[in-house]
Amino acid sequence: MPSPSTVSDRPAPSLRQVLVRDFVLRCSIGVHAHELIAKQRIRLNLKLDVAESPTPIGDHLANVVCYDEIIVAVRRIVDAGHVRLIETLAERIADLTLADPRVRKVSVQIEKLDVYEDVGSVGIAIERINFLPYST
Repeated sequence: MPSPSTVSDRPAPSLRQVLVRDFVLRCSIGVHAHELIAKQRIRLNLKLDVAESPTPIGDHLANVVCYDEIIVAVRRIVDAGHVRLIETLAERIADLTLADPRVRKVSVQIEKLDVYEDVGSVGIAIERINFLPYST
């Protein structure tokens, strides 16, 4: 195990943020009887803090975290079946993104858009940190 001085002597990794904003999709979610019958609209926002490699990107998709792959995977999670709690869905999405060791932190915000007539949305936000070591 490195000594504390060795760890602090390392330069902090550079981070890039990958964003998915205002992703609206229909989801089977909720605990109430009417929520078991029909899908409802949710809005998803993601912010991923991604460790940058010292190697240049070189304009190659393989060298970055691809937002298209994230969107496709989120759709698969949402389409997999009914979820009772919005918190459960957020955790599944966070786990999905953190499976990539380059993702150091993820913020997941999910809102139900049609719950109340007089409220724009209700929802939750979580942040999860990847404590596994990442070497560039």
